[in-house]
Amino acid sequence: MYEPNVVGDWHEYDEHAGLRVRVHRLEAAEPPRGRDDAAEGMTYFSVRVTVENRGSRHFGIHLEDGQIDVRIGPDGESAFIDWRNSQFIEGFDVYPLRRATAVLYAAGPDASLSQIDVQIQLRVEEEWTDRRLWAGGLGLHEGPVGTHTGALRDGLAHQVSTFLRDQAEEGTA
Repeated sequence: MYEPNVVGDWHEYDEHAGLRVRVHRLEAAEPPRGRDDAAEGMTYFSVRVTVENRGSRHFGIHLEDGQIDVRIGPDGESAFIDWRNSQFIEGFDVYPLRRATAVLYAAGPDASLSQIDVQIQLRVEEEWTDRRLWAGGLGLHEGPVGTHTGALRDGLAHQVSTFLRDQAEEGTA
Protein backbone atom coordinates (compact mmCIF):
# COMPACT_ATOMS: atom_id res chain seq x y z
CA MET A 1 0.00 0.00 0.00
CA TYR A 2 1.26 3.49 -0.81
CA GLU A 3 1.02 6.56 1.39
CA PRO A 4 -1.00 9.50 0.11
CA ASN A 5 0.73 12.69 -0.90
CA VAL A 6 0.13 15.95 0.92
CA VAL A 7 -1.30 18.73 -1.27
CA GLY A 8 1.71 20.41 -2.84
CA ASP A 9 3.85 17.25 -3.15
CA TRP A 10 5.09 16.01 -6.52
CA HIS A 11 4.52 12.37 -7.47
CA GLU A 12 6.89 10.86 -10.06
CA TYR A 13 5.78 8.02 -12.32
CA ASP A 14 8.31 5.18 -12.51
CA GLU A 15 6.75 3.80 -15.69
CA HIS A 16 7.10 7.17 -17.51
CA ALA A 17 10.63 8.47 -16.90
CA GLY A 18 10.64 12.16 -16.06
CA LEU A 19 6.88 12.59 -15.82
CA ARG A 20 5.48 13.87 -12.53
CA VAL A 21 2.20 15.29 -11.25
CA ARG A 22 1.25 17.57 -8.37
CA VAL A 23 -2.02 18.65 -6.77
CA HIS A 24 -1.54 22.16 -5.39
CA ARG A 25 -3.05 25.58 -4.69
CA LEU A 26 -6.02 24.24 -2.79
CA GLU A 27 -7.81 27.47 -1.86
CA ALA A 28 -11.21 29.05 -1.39
CA ALA A 29 -12.11 30.63 -4.74
CA GLU A 30 -15.20 31.68 -6.65
CA PRO A 31 -15.53 30.21 -10.16
CA PRO A 32 -14.77 32.59 -13.05
CA ARG A 33 -18.10 32.14 -14.88
CA GLY A 34 -20.37 32.35 -11.86
CA ARG A 35 -21.71 29.89 -9.34
CA ASP A 36 -23.76 26.86 -10.33
CA ASP A 37 -27.28 26.93 -8.86
CA ALA A 38 -26.75 23.39 -7.54
CA ALA A 39 -24.00 24.71 -5.23
CA GLU A 40 -26.35 27.04 -3.35
CA GLY A 41 -25.29 27.38 0.29
CA MET A 42 -21.92 25.70 -0.31
CA THR A 43 -18.42 27.16 -0.27
CA TYR A 44 -16.44 27.00 -3.49
CA PHE A 45 -12.78 26.05 -3.66
CA SER A 46 -10.30 25.43 -6.44
CA VAL A 47 -7.43 23.04 -6.84
CA ARG A 48 -4.78 22.82 -9.54
CA VAL A 49 -3.27 19.66 -10.99
CA THR A 50 0.02 20.21 -12.81
CA VAL A 51 1.75 17.62 -14.99
CA GLU A 52 5.44 18.29 -15.63
CA ASN A 53 7.79 16.56 -18.05
CA ARG A 54 11.41 16.41 -16.91
CA GLY A 55 12.20 13.58 -19.32
CA SER A 56 13.80 13.55 -22.76
CA ARG A 57 10.70 12.81 -24.90
CA HIS A 58 7.17 14.19 -25.08
CA PHE A 59 4.15 12.48 -23.53
CA GLY A 60 0.54 12.70 -24.69
CA ILE A 61 -1.59 13.19 -21.57
CA HIS A 62 -5.27 13.29 -20.69
CA LEU A 63 -6.71 14.52 -17.40
CA GLU A 64 -10.44 14.88 -17.89
CA ASP A 65 -13.55 14.96 -15.72
CA GLY A 66 -13.74 11.25 -14.87
CA GLN A 67 -10.08 11.05 -13.84
CA ILE A 68 -10.29 13.44 -10.87
CA ASP A 69 -12.28 12.55 -7.75
CA VAL A 70 -12.67 14.97 -4.84
CA ARG A 71 -13.88 13.78 -1.43
CA ILE A 72 -14.53 16.00 1.58
CA GLY A 73 -15.05 15.68 5.31
CA PRO A 74 -14.35 12.81 7.69
CA ASP A 75 -16.81 10.51 5.89
CA GLY A 76 -15.27 11.08 2.44
CA GLU A 77 -18.41 12.39 0.80
CA SER A 78 -18.22 13.52 -2.80
CA ALA A 79 -17.68 17.22 -3.37
CA PHE A 80 -19.85 19.07 -5.88
CA ILE A 81 -17.68 19.43 -9.01
CA ASP A 82 -18.43 22.45 -11.19
CA TRP A 83 -17.64 20.96 -14.61
CA ARG A 84 -18.66 24.13 -16.45
CA ASN A 85 -16.01 26.26 -14.73
CA SER A 86 -13.24 23.65 -14.51
CA GLN A 87 -10.45 23.39 -17.06
CA PHE A 88 -9.07 19.97 -17.98
CA ILE A 89 -6.16 18.61 -20.01
CA GLU A 90 -7.63 16.84 -23.02
CA GLY A 91 -5.10 15.16 -25.29
CA PHE A 92 -2.11 17.44 -24.83
CA ASP A 93 1.54 16.70 -25.69
CA VAL A 94 3.77 17.77 -22.82
CA TYR A 95 7.27 18.26 -24.23
CA PRO A 96 10.48 18.09 -22.16
CA LEU A 97 10.80 20.92 -19.62
CA ARG A 98 7.13 21.90 -20.09
CA ARG A 99 4.03 21.75 -17.92
CA ALA A 100 0.27 21.51 -18.35
CA THR A 101 -2.18 22.47 -15.61
CA ALA A 102 -5.83 21.60 -15.00
CA VAL A 103 -7.93 23.81 -12.70
CA LEU A 104 -10.85 22.23 -10.90
CA TYR A 105 -13.65 24.15 -9.16
CA ALA A 106 -15.64 22.30 -6.51
CA ALA A 107 -17.90 23.12 -3.59
CA GLY A 108 -19.02 21.65 -0.31
CA PRO A 109 -20.38 22.53 3.12
CA ASP A 110 -18.02 24.73 5.19
CA ALA A 111 -17.78 22.15 7.97
CA SER A 112 -16.38 19.51 5.57
CA LEU A 113 -13.68 21.57 3.86
CA SER A 114 -11.00 21.18 6.51
CA GLN A 115 -10.42 17.69 5.11
CA ILE A 116 -10.19 17.34 1.32
CA ASP A 117 -8.85 14.35 -0.59
CA VAL A 118 -8.11 14.58 -4.32
CA GLN A 119 -7.55 11.37 -6.29
CA ILE A 120 -5.98 11.49 -9.75
CA GLN A 121 -5.69 8.83 -12.43
CA LEU A 122 -3.67 10.25 -15.31
CA ARG A 123 -3.80 8.73 -18.79
CA VAL A 124 -0.42 8.83 -20.55
CA GLU A 125 0.00 7.68 -24.17
CA GLU A 126 -3.38 5.87 -23.97
CA GLU A 127 -2.26 3.93 -20.84
CA TRP A 128 -3.81 4.46 -17.42
CA THR A 129 -1.49 5.18 -14.52
CA ASP A 130 -2.19 4.01 -10.98
CA ARG A 131 -4.54 6.17 -8.94
CA ARG A 132 -2.78 8.53 -6.53
CA LEU A 133 -4.20 10.49 -3.62
CA TRP A 134 -3.38 13.94 -2.22
CA ALA A 135 -4.73 14.99 1.19
CA GLY A 136 -5.22 18.54 2.44
CA GLY A 137 -7.82 21.01 3.61
CA LEU A 138 -8.86 24.64 3.51
CA GLY A 139 -8.59 25.24 7.25
CA LEU A 140 -11.78 27.31 7.29
CA HIS A 141 -12.71 25.83 10.65
CA GLU A 142 -9.92 25.32 13.13
CA GLY A 143 -11.52 22.99 15.65
CA PRO A 144 -9.71 21.37 18.58
CA VAL A 145 -7.67 18.39 17.41
CA GLY A 146 -8.74 16.11 20.27
CA THR A 147 -12.45 16.29 19.48
CA HIS A 148 -12.43 13.61 16.77
CA THR A 149 -13.54 10.14 17.81
CA GLY A 150 -13.10 6.59 16.62
CA ALA A 151 -10.62 5.45 13.98
CA LEU A 152 -10.21 8.98 12.62
CA ARG A 153 -8.30 10.04 15.74
CA ASP A 154 -5.45 7.66 14.87
CA GLY A 155 -5.97 7.65 11.12
CA LEU A 156 -3.82 9.03 8.36
CA ALA A 157 -6.27 11.84 7.67
CA HIS A 158 -5.85 13.08 11.24
CA GLN A 159 -2.05 12.89 10.94
CA VAL A 160 -2.07 14.86 7.68
CA SER A 161 -4.47 17.43 9.14
CA THR A 162 -2.27 17.85 12.23
CA PHE A 163 0.85 18.21 10.06
CA LEU A 164 -0.81 20.86 7.86
CA ARG A 165 -2.08 22.77 10.90
CA ASP A 166 1.41 22.73 12.47
CA GLN A 167 2.97 23.94 9.20
CA ALA A 168 0.46 26.78 8.96
CA GLU A 169 1.18 27.83 12.55
CA GLU A 170 4.94 27.80 11.89
CA GLY A 171 4.42 29.92 8.76
CA THR A 172 2.53 32.60 10.70
CA ALA A 173 4.92 32.69 13.66
